[in-house]
Amino acid sequence: MMNHTLKNLFKVNPGTVIEGKWHGNRYTIIRELGFGANGIVYLAQLGNKYVALKMSENGMNITSEVNVLKSFAKVQGDCLGPSLLDVDDWLQKGRMTSFYAMEYIQGPDLLTFIEQKGSSWIEVLILQLLSDLQQLHENGWVFGDLKPDNLIVTGPPPRVRCIDVGGTTIQGRAIKEFTEFFDRGYWGLGTRKAEVSYDLFAVAMIVINIAYPKRFSKTSGDYQQLELMVRQKNQLRKYEPVILRALKGKYGSAKEMRDSLLMLTMNEPDKKKPQSSFHANNAGKKGTKLSRRTYVKRKKRWGVLETSFIVVVITFLYMLYIYGQIQ
Repeated sequence: MMNHTLKNLFKVNPGTVIEGKWHGNRYTIIRELGFGANGIVYLAQLGNKYVALKMSENGMNITSEVNVLKSFAKVQGDCLGPSLLDVDDWLQKGRMTSFYAMEYIQGPDLLTFIEQKGSSWIEVLILQLLSDLQQLHENGWVFGDLKPDNLIVTGPPPRVRCIDVGGTTIQGRAIKEFTEFFDRGYWGLGTRKAEVSYDLFAVAMIVINIAYPKRFSKTSGDYQQLELMVRQKNQLRKYEPVILRALKGKYGSAKEMRDSLLMLTMNEPDKKKPQSSFHANNAGKKGTKLSRRTYVKRKKRWGVLETSFIVVVITFLYMLYIYGQIQ
């Protein structure tokens, strides 16, 4: 975290106009949005548009984050992170301060949204997040400081978006920023090296955090403690195989973890419904097990079923979301 002395150095009062030295854009400060080790973020107004403006005394940090945002834009439009709008310097009282302006993403954080709309949204939003992480990882980056505070749900339709890219790190390097609860090093389950499994561990901890909104303290501080906490919550039991595997670092990609979660979600209703007449009539007969031909046919239909399932779920939840907004 940024110390208070440094924060006071960059304290900008509401109504202050920040004018870029090079591009001449004028930003009117409205209020502070947050601060961290690499700078302070303000809500500002540029003309009739709201933007998020980040200031820092360290121009290298600004350059690094700007490069991340540019990379995000190349990967998948504006889904991964906020779009970059401007990069400039502000000269005030002989001191030069670097800043950049980015899209202001509005909406509740992930935990607040799920608390308001219900746990049925967990699968949809986590599946979205894993898809975005897959794109990020394929382009050589690790998000690093992945936590609910950095995930905003926009919409309608609801869409999870990543903010605060200050912890995003090139794969293979040391993680720049982290929050202990979501950091595998804190739990003794891996290093702070920027790799795919680091982010996927954090995704598992985010799901755990949904069931424990106030989080919990480290006691034994190992895998056994996390496993116990997962099994103590009914809300987490349906996701237990995916969570535990991610905590152990057993997933090689975000796509692999996404596929596992999707399979759990699709199979879960089958456990609750009775056997079909086909299976009942053929119980104990030759052919009860899937033939290779049947398996291949089902495997080919997997992609279609996956897409159809997601569309149906999102459509249904979106209708509930719209109904809730009307009420």
